[in-house]
Amino acid sequence: MDNITPNLATDRAPRMPRIVIVGGGAGGLQLATRLGDTVGRRGQAEVVLVDRYPTHFWKPLLHEAASGHRDPASHTIEYAAQAKRHGFRFVQGALQQVDRVARTATIAAVQDADGTEILPQRELGYDDLVLAVGSVTNFFNVPGAARHALPLENLDQAEDFRRKFLAACTKANHLAEQQPARRAAPICINVIGAGATGVELAAALRDAIQQLTTYRFKALVSARDVHIRLIEGGPRILPALDERLSAKMHAQLRALNVDVLTDTRVAEVGADAVTTATGERLASDITIWAAGVAGPALLRQIGDIALNRSNQVIVTDTLQTPDDPHVYAFGDCAACPSAGASGFLPPRAQVAHQQAVYLVQAFARRVAGKPVAGFTFRDAGTVVSLGHAGAVYQADLGVRSRSLIVDGLAAIGLYKFLYRKHLFSVYGVKRALFQSLSHWLQSRNQPSIKLH
Repeated sequence: MDNITPNLATDRAPRMPRIVIVGGGAGGLQLATRLGDTVGRRGQAEVVLVDRYPTHFWKPLLHEAASGHRDPASHTIEYAAQAKRHGFRFVQGALQQVDRVARTATIAAVQDADGTEILPQRELGYDDLVLAVGSVTNFFNVPGAARHALPLENLDQAEDFRRKFLAACTKANHLAEQQPARRAAPICINVIGAGATGVELAAALRDAIQQLTTYRFKALVSARDVHIRLIEGGPRILPALDERLSAKMHAQLRALNVDVLTDTRVAEVGADAVTTATGERLASDITIWAAGVAGPALLRQIGDIALNRSNQVIVTDTLQTPDDPHVYAFGDCAACPSAGASGFLPPRAQVAHQQAVYLVQAFARRVAGKPVAGFTFRDAGTVVSLGHAGAVYQADLGVRSRSLIVDGLAAIGLYKFLYRKHLFSVYGVKRALFQSLSHWLQSRNQPSIKLH
């Protein structure tokens, strides 16, 4: 790994090296914050964070925003405010393309809600470019999926789903009030993909409708009038977990009145139904796709860098691209080799977190002219939550394929701690504790579900 040297291609006078981080997700924001606090404040490098949105929302909480359990207004982080506090610069706009020869990134124009341009297209020079653009939904070319199924990649999509969910419930409740003797067809919500996101969303939706019937939709009966179906193409849900845990979570979902279909491959998604590979037609008012991810299409605009079949940037163990040592990638958008095993590390939040910590140390050593070792991932385990119904945690002990398994209140506590850990990484301990206290005080004075 070479030392950082300033790129003067777009500057008339010598300046400090510029590290441009594209993507303000959990990993990108953590990296920008910690680099700003270290090399940025010491004047060793200029740290710039680029994101198309002005605020950050932690992606693992999107299912809670979609179900209404989490009010985004209380859990977003303003990039500009974070930049001011932590010694980096924020630039709003989407990455359009990269000129690796000139070392410039083209940032797209920004428009307001009415389509009026408020920021023009810009060129941003860099010495090192770090791609942390996350992932997008992989529809696997299933006919109709991209058109009719809702993805859950960002806060806008979570809010879009929640509005449609509330609209469907409002309409059904009105009909039930006007014609109580007539039983209408239930609202059908299909969640495709039974990994952690799909499982957590299905459980959160059932809890949401149960709470909403006590506040707004009193003419509805949760289990009768809202049908939630979880569809998995494989033989079991949560395939990353131990089979016993998978079976336990399956049973708990059924107890929550979630219809779980395994070994059910989706052949087509329509406006009002999902068709399986066997030809069965499953009615659907709202379809959510949580069956896989891939790298964003914009990664094809990074000067012919190598991508894998999932459109992820192939990187070495130092998280640099083999084609260009000045381009890095980490998190969901990167195909990072798994040490001691074949294949790549999975797209998980803890991978991005550990890689961000590694890159902070790597850049600090580079500006000091010191050698840098490769990245090593240490699996901290997997936790999946069903909300009030419980949670499970599994960690590989590394001894004779044995695993540590935790459930009940301890697992629920671990799940909640993950968000606190994220807040610690971007706020610091003091501000994170104040933020957590603020969230707790708000929860004491408001319904546990967003009602509008």
